[in-house]
Amino acid sequence: MRKGWLVAAGASGAALSFVGLLVVGTYMAAADIAGGAAGAVGLAKGAVPASYQGLVQKWGNLCPAINPALLAAQLYQESGWNPKAQSPAQAQGIAQFIPGTWAAHGLDGDNDGDRDVWDPADAIPSAASYDCKLAKYVEDAPGDPTENMLAAYNAGAYAVIKYGGVPPYRETQNYVKIITTLAESFAAPVGRVRPTEQAAGAIHYAQEKLGTPYLWGGNGTPDQGGRFDCSGLTKAAYESVGIELPRVANDQYNAGPHPKREELLPGDLVFFSDDLTDSRAIRHVGIYVGGGYMINAPYTGAVIRFDKIDTPDYFGATRVTEDGAKALPVAESEA
Repeated sequence: MRKGWLVAAGASGAALSFVGLLVVGTYMAAADIAGGAAGAVGLAKGAVPASYQGLVQKWGNLCPAINPALLAAQLYQESGWNPKAQSPAQAQGIAQFIPGTWAAHGLDGDNDGDRDVWDPADAIPSAASYDCKLAKYVEDAPGDPTENMLAAYNAGAYAVIKYGGVPPYRETQNYVKIITTLAESFAAPVGRVRPTEQAAGAIHYAQEKLGTPYLWGGNGTPDQGGRFDCSGLTKAAYESVGIELPRVANDQYNAGPHPKREELLPGDLVFFSDDLTDSRAIRHVGIYVGGGYMINAPYTGAVIRFDKIDTPDYFGATRVTEDGAKALPVAESEA
């Protein structure tokens, strides 16, 4: 059941000094940010498409081994929220059930008299129910119950019981880490989100590109004249500090946790959308530099520049982490 799958800021000299001060501020702020407190897991704003949010929130609380953010991470990793997804191994629907597993564990989640693997109202409850059944199978195994459940999902309950926890299979260990890490990008933070060391380098890269003309689909390659579009710029900026982001903005949103507007720090990615309830509808991204401004590649005919972030289409932000970026599924266009 796994997926293979508008206002510019000042003159350039003053701008560079401005950015330099903000980058220093990133590390000063780090000393003042404490870890988040434990508590009930809620979903980050817009991280789950609105049409599925109620299902994920309800069924993600079915048993103690899962939570809404973890269930969301599994669904996103499986299908990217595509209810029509089908893998070469015949895994089907938003939760990527193979036919035999669906026959044994599929539920009529919406009580309409039909168990339909292609219907998220059936498939999402079935995914949660299957997780909880696996958790029950391995409840006596030592270790973290959620990690053991995920390991059973990947390698089978027998392997977890045999090895007394997550088995020593690289694929299974990676799967557990991927889903637990990815869950952080779907969870609403309960405390301040820690800054990352790579933020300053990403800003430095972006500021070096100020004034470069925009190019739709631009990745900054020599044959493209070093030009970028919005997500091409953010991808290249973080690639310069060793973090590989997906190519498109709406997948970059899941590369880490989501600070609130008042908690933004330089280096955070900021996102914009015409649908503020669905991260899959995100259409623009920039790199926050502080003071309500970002560096971004805006649109055809413009250049990479500073713009204000406080506009009606501001969606939210992501504090990119290396583990968060590595956890993201690779889209077929990037494979």
